[in-house]
Amino acid sequence: MISGAGKSPTGFGRLWTAQTISSFGDGVTHAALPLLALTLTRDPMALAVVTAAGTLPWLLFGVLGGALVDRWDRRRTMWVTDAARAVLLAIPVAAAALDVLSIPLLAAVAFLLGLGGLFFDTAATAYLPDLLGRDPALLERANARLRATQTAASGFAGPPAGSALLALGRAVPLLADAVSFALSALLVRSLPATSRPVTQAGESLLRQARAGAAYVFRDRLLLGLALRPAVGNIAFVAVETVLALFAHDRLGLATVGFGLLLTAEATGGLVGAGIASFLGRRLGTGTALTCTAAVEGLAVLGLAAAPDPYVAGIALAVCGAGMGATMVLAPSLRQAIVPAHLMGRVTSTSRMLAMCAAPFGAFLGGWLAATFDVRTPLYTAGGLLLTMTAVTATMTSNRRVEAALRGVAPARGPAGPEPGDPVRQGAADSP
Repeated sequence: MISGAGKSPTGFGRLWTAQTISSFGDGVTHAALPLLALTLTRDPMALAVVTAAGTLPWLLFGVLGGALVDRWDRRRTMWVTDAARAVLLAIPVAAAALDVLSIPLLAAVAFLLGLGGLFFDTAATAYLPDLLGRDPALLERANARLRATQTAASGFAGPPAGSALLALGRAVPLLADAVSFALSALLVRSLPATSRPVTQAGESLLRQARAGAAYVFRDRLLLGLALRPAVGNIAFVAVETVLALFAHDRLGLATVGFGLLLTAEATGGLVGAGIASFLGRRLGTGTALTCTAAVEGLAVLGLAAAPDPYVAGIALAVCGAGMGATMVLAPSLRQAIVPAHLMGRVTSTSRMLAMCAAPFGAFLGGWLAATFDVRTPLYTAGGLLLTMTAVTATMTSNRRVEAALRGVAPARGPAGPEPGDPVRQGAADSP
């Protein structure tokens, strides 16, 4: 249960439920969409277009999307986006029923779903600190719960359900995801209102987007928090690119065994999310982030040297735990220290850096495996992660974290919002 000094934040339970339902729907579509594309074509490039289309919005509109979120009401942005995605999915559902599905249609749907995800995720990240009064401890516990349920819903429950629903009919998984978006929109619509972001009148969207990006690059702590997922994505995507080949050629695993490897990583992620707050309290957030980053690098080196599937599974579980804890601690810290009117832009800038880095990781992994050996990308990724850890250790130190939190404390007040603030009244919806 998330509790503050006497009162619990109204609405978090509904936000948590909405994101869990939506994550389950995302997991269903994540598994079903490529399988659905496979029923239409066997051309690898056509299948790649459908997959890539979902990532393009972050690359094309990431910073501008964050600037728009900083202009708009965050709660309204979330529920309107989810309602729009529910309506959008009616198009491929109808096309499947009429037997007129096509690869261009699926690619367009994937792109628009990704665009909706950009707005929803950015708005949700910006809305949460307003809901919780920017309390660092509450944010850590809330993000731990959100991260754990997202992993369980989209990583464990959603994909098998998507594959099973596809057997009932091509439109069924998409219909299920549409229902999940509609339910999420209804829940988000009922959340308490928060103050609208204050933006400078007359300032252009592009100028606001540049200001958000500059804010990240000028602040060493925020830059360190942004560099880790950016460099990490290069490393992790390099690993992901060759992991199936590594599992088959070096570990002797078939399809089922490879699935179990991925399950081990997801299980570690759940554990890491669960212990993130404990690590932050025990070590300090800055030291905890450095330790989890180092654990990720060492675990990937352990995976590269793994002599059998059991060691590989343990290495992936440890890596997943490090990632799970990092993905709770880092966003929570960012939400606690970034001014409300910049939250959307700072979030989207950090996310865009990570998304832009992913293609470099895919190229690096493929090139190293083709030029040298399938273990080479894994060793390189581990070394890259440890180097990144060393470079950013001072940027995200406990001293910097504590200074940043002291800097925002006067604006927030020692006990968060005033008791009369509508986002803190009552406990009926607290988890």
